[in-house]
Amino acid sequence: MDIYEKVGYSCLGVVAVIYLGAMMAGMIAAFPFGLIGFVVLLGVGVLFVKVLKERLRNKDDDYYSKNVDR
Repeated sequence: MDIYEKVGYSCLGVVAVIYLGAMMAGMIAAFPFGLIGFVVLLGVGVLFVKVLKERLRNKDDDYYSKNVDR
């Protein structure tokens, strides 16, 4: 991973955190109906963590990304 890719991912990460914070602030402002958004956000977060854990534990993906020509 080169420096440009790291900078790009860092920028995207910062924007994503700010965006999630704004979404949560909006859900708090619309309190009773905002709870639906929190449930959706929680569900997406749980699925994201599940996919990330599966990817980190999968040795086949690591092998193919390092050894198979594209």
